Amino acid sequence: MGGGYFYILANRKNGALYAGVTKDIRHRIVQHRKRAGSTHAKKYDIYRLVYVEEAPTILDAIAREKTVKKWRRPWKVRLIEATNPDWRDLFFDLNR
Repeated sequence: MGGGYFYILANRKNGALYAGVTKDIRHRIVQHRKRAGSTHAKKYDIYRLVYVEEAPTILDAIAREKTVKKWRRPWKVRLIEATNPDWRDLFFDLNR
C-alpha cells in the first residue's frame, strides 16, 4: 500500500495552521505553494511547511492527522517547536 505523510503548514510563526496528509509530500506542498491546495490554506495564505512526519502507511498518516486535529492549539505549537523552534519552511529540505 505504501507510506504516507502527516504535515502541518503555517502562514507565519504562531500564525494560522493547516494539518494535512498525503502520499507524496513534495507534490502536495507544491500544490499548496501554487495555492491549489485546500480552500482553508488558500484563504489564509498558509503554505509554509513547518512540520512533517513520515508514517509506514497512508492509513497511519490519516490516523495521526485525525488525532492531532483534535488537539488544542498549544499542543500543536509544542509539536512544531519540538523539531522546528524557528518555524523554518521545511519545504526546501525536502529536495536535499
